[in-house]
Amino acid sequence: MPAASNALSAIDSAQPQSFEIRPFSGAVGAEIIGLDLTQAVNREDFKRIHRAHLDHHVLVFRDQRIRPEHQIAFSRRFGELQIHVLKQFLLQGHPEILIVSNIVEDGRNVGLGDAGKFWHSDLSYKELPSLGSMLHAQELPSEGGDTLFADMHKAWDAVPDALRTIVEGRAAAHSYTARYAETKFEGNWRPTLTAEQLAQVQEVIHPVVRTHPENGRKALFVSEGFTTRIVGLPDDESRDVLQQLYALSVLEANIYRHPWQPHDMVFWDNRSLIHLAAGCPAHLRRKLFRTTIQGDAPF
Repeated sequence: MPAASNALSAIDSAQPQSFEIRPFSGAVGAEIIGLDLTQAVNREDFKRIHRAHLDHHVLVFRDQRIRPEHQIAFSRRFGELQIHVLKQFLLQGHPEILIVSNIVEDGRNVGLGDAGKFWHSDLSYKELPSLGSMLHAQELPSEGGDTLFADMHKAWDAVPDALRTIVEGRAAAHSYTARYAETKFEGNWRPTLTAEQLAQVQEVIHPVVRTHPENGRKALFVSEGFTTRIVGLPDDESRDVLQQLYALSVLEANIYRHPWQPHDMVFWDNRSLIHLAAGCPAHLRRKLFRTTIQGDAPF
């Protein structure tokens, strides 16, 4: 029987699980307690999870003692998976997983050490940016290593009328290499991209303000990590407008800071949020596995 048929059969025969969805007290986010992702999630339970993801934008699945194949299978429930351009940091045997890590073994970086060093939405530099990303903790440092998430729906709500007049209906350029070589965390580096890799990350154009395809809400869709300019504005005006939008994107009241716990798996909506890795001391080991789900063309 084909793998897809096996997966559907497992879903159809899966038993309901008893789990709780607990919203966080702040701007965004909720934790899911009691769900076991080593088991197939039935259709009704999946609907609850999907709804919670749309409502809260960040879901924290606690105590997930899962293998890579479990993370990949659950991620695929939401859509096609995207393979990261830095193929040297993909998990052997599981190219759907990008290793995010500051660990160096035998003089070789195990994973991408400074992923998320600037505020960004994953893969906004692609024609079809990410719907969402799942990040599963493998090794965590004893201090630091938090991940911050900012609500871009609320950011758009905060844009004053004069600035709205300038940006509504406009588009912006996104580029993977916008700040690629800038070092932010001590001891981390990024490999030089090959010609083949550069060809996979050509500049793309997306709306400055996008409409979420599932909840219909508008959100800012620019970030300091990947956005390079607003199309049609003079360079100095473009820089000024973007700086104003970036400031409105990271208002403290709209940010959730995630302090990682062992075996956490965090699933966030890249259509609703931008995120940032806070970094940790270079000598403390940190390793996480990331899957990325392809979304739709922004509109």
